[in-house]
Amino acid sequence: MDANQVAELIRAGLPSAEKVEVTGGEGKFEALVVSPQFAGMNAVKKHQTVYATVREQIDSGELHALSIRAFTPEDAPSA
Repeated sequence: MDANQVAELIRAGLPSAEKVEVTGGEGKFEALVVSPQFAGMNAVKKHQTVYATVREQIDSGELHALSIRAFTPEDAPSA
């Protein structure tokens, strides 16, 4: 599994996402996800929402670790 595949899974599970950037490899990835769907969610709920998009790959061991930075469009870093 590569970063592009992880990004596609997240995009498929969160079609409202305005930005999905995934870096890393060898089963360990970092994702930046910006979605209006995160409005009103605390950090834990945002992470759970993103993890749900790749749960099958985590459970199978295909994806070992995913570090998540999740923001609403209003709170997203500008860079």
